[in-house]
Amino acid sequence: MGKLKILWFNWRCWMNPEMGGAEVFTREVAKRLVKNGHEITLFTSKFNGCKSEEVDDEVKIIRDGGRYSVYWKAKEHYRKSFSRESYDVIIDEINTRPFLTPKFANNGEKIVALIHQLAREYWFYETPFPISYIGYHILENRWLKNYVNIPTVTVSESTRRDLLNLGFKNVSIVPEGLNFTPLSEIPEKEGYPVIAYAGRLKKAKRPDHTIKAFKIVKEKLPNSELWIIGEGPYRRDLERMACDGVKFFGGLSNEERRRLLARAWILVNPSVREGFGLNVLEANALGTPCIAYDVAGLRDSIIDEKTGLLVKENGNVRRLAEAIMRVLEDEALRRTLSVNALEYSRNFSWDKTAQEFEKILNGSVNEKDTT
Repeated sequence: MGKLKILWFNWRCWMNPEMGGAEVFTREVAKRLVKNGHEITLFTSKFNGCKSEEVDDEVKIIRDGGRYSVYWKAKEHYRKSFSRESYDVIIDEINTRPFLTPKFANNGEKIVALIHQLAREYWFYETPFPISYIGYHILENRWLKNYVNIPTVTVSESTRRDLLNLGFKNVSIVPEGLNFTPLSEIPEKEGYPVIAYAGRLKKAKRPDHTIKAFKIVKEKLPNSELWIIGEGPYRRDLERMACDGVKFFGGLSNEERRRLLARAWILVNPSVREGFGLNVLEANALGTPCIAYDVAGLRDSIIDEKTGLLVKENGNVRRLAEAIMRVLEDEALRRTLSVNALEYSRNFSWDKTAQEFEKILNGSVNEKDTT
């Protein structure tokens, strides 16, 4: 396989305080591609206290613009410098809004789109009306139509189907990975029922559903606790609605977060949709099964009734609470789900993810050379 010169566009980098699963994917794949001899420049947005340029994990990072202006700044940098640097591949990583590289990249680079998930319901949770309505019904579909003939990578079958329904012709699935080795056996759990939520505290993730469901659980299991791990703009609202037994841990180191997840009995992920659900995979590798609504992404990371439970009635807090109580009260079921989840997690690693992604990049360039 040839060594590639890659220009990667993403709205955030992995050092950004608001980074999420998409940025974990970017970092883990990019640093492995560099180790394999490829050269990568990542263009992304600025954040408070950041450097305009630096090298991390042997990836050159260039930052300009903010959350919204990063898109036209990318076009400006391409016109002024990137277009003259002979890149083989441009990776256009799409998080709600794309960089629209098919409209301005014109120096023979092969474009590969990377889409973790469609925004869809996120518009209604994270943006005010009428922007939410316009985004859901008009903007997202219009933006993505520019990529229907572009080789595209996504992380789950759910998103692949969404993209095919929009007319995409060439969509490959490259699953998420793990950057630690799954435990050899189910660890010792807390001596009383513990439910964990781990992720950004934002409305589209619906951590409030976890608290509401926990209040129902608490009535039947008064000694149970809910551990909320993570930070975000929704935290103050969540603290106001919390009841006795809810503990907020904030943002933790990877080691500390994993220690808590390993002791929890179950993880709850009530998000409106996910690309795949890295927190599910991480919890599974620590012997902790997950309960979630049956939505895009989470129905890919959870095997219903085997590695966790999927609640069919999306958004129904009482049904979510019933699923939680079912697992907490049935030790045999909980043990079976935990064992299966741990075994399932062994199928994933970032090394495998990077290998599959590299094949697609090389394939796209070879395709370019033969046309």
